[in-house]
Amino acid sequence: MAVERLLVPVEKSVTLRRTVGYAVETALDSAADRVEIHFVAAMTYEAESPGGTESIEEAEELLERLTVWAYEDANEEAFDVETAVIGTDRYLFSPRDFGDRLADYADDHGIDLIILDPEYLPGSSAPMLQPLEHQLESHGLDFEEAPVEPARRSGQLITPGGASRLGALFAVSFGFYLVLGDPTYPFDLVTGAVSGLIVAITLSHVTFSRPPTLRQTPIRALRFVVYVPYLLYEIVKANVAVSIAILRPSMPIEPRMTRLRSTVWGGLPLTTLANSITLTPGTLTVRANDQNLIVHTLIPDAREDLFDGGLERGVRFVFYGRDAARIPSPRERDDAEIIGEEER
Repeated sequence: MAVERLLVPVEKSVTLRRTVGYAVETALDSAADRVEIHFVAAMTYEAESPGGTESIEEAEELLERLTVWAYEDANEEAFDVETAVIGTDRYLFSPRDFGDRLADYADDHGIDLIILDPEYLPGSSAPMLQPLEHQLESHGLDFEEAPVEPARRSGQLITPGGASRLGALFAVSFGFYLVLGDPTYPFDLVTGAVSGLIVAITLSHVTFSRPPTLRQTPIRALRFVVYVPYLLYEIVKANVAVSIAILRPSMPIEPRMTRLRSTVWGGLPLTTLANSITLTPGTLTVRANDQNLIVHTLIPDAREDLFDGGLERGVRFVFYGRDAARIPSPRERDDAEIIGEEER
């Protein structure tokens, strides 16, 4: 069985998201029977150095994010993703150091092609006497630079990919509005359409990391249809729990501010999760920034459900597929906490 292996060295950059998309497209266009994409993060200092452990954790978190992005772009088409953090056993300083370490990894794993993020500058604080490409070339490795550019703001309403962004966000906003209202009531239909159009015009450029495709959108729509009954169930369950807490003589209400680091990325998935939490009685999303959510919880049961990550798992299923739904819960990842609990 023919296997093709792609290596993508990664670090945080403005073009990383698009580089991942290009790597996935390259994998899906391959004629090989099976394709592997290897995302590799190289450390710039030893693991034992001050702050090393934190940086390794950040690298692993970035690799986890890239894995979700890759499966999201692949839309469940078959390929394998491997991740690794390299350079923890020795100090990496110059492009030569990085090139040698990447070459070692490529040799060990039979890499056929290296795809470089155009903004990938490992060890950028070091004098760049020779570019990384020169080092890879000296090792006889095949590589190419991903033909991607940083996202640019545009004053045009319809840009390349803008129509699909606009239409997709309008459909999601309009559908979500009708879930809360009455789809048989003309007033709700009109106000929902107007609200959805306003949201689509103002937020379509920042909601999607890449234009939705005809291949992805219908599948996500079907997943969303599956998700809505689950969301309604959670809303009803939370209503009952809050009502019981209010009606009990002891009034077991314990309002707390909680912090949740979610495993969803991108404007639309994070917005969907934040709104789903807010729609569930007993929880209110106060702030959403990147992956971080600040949520007010009214009763312990609401807090436990939040930490168990049911809604987060459902949103991951909608946007990233079944594999992403298996990611551990915030409680299992130790990504949820009560703010100020230590002082109490």
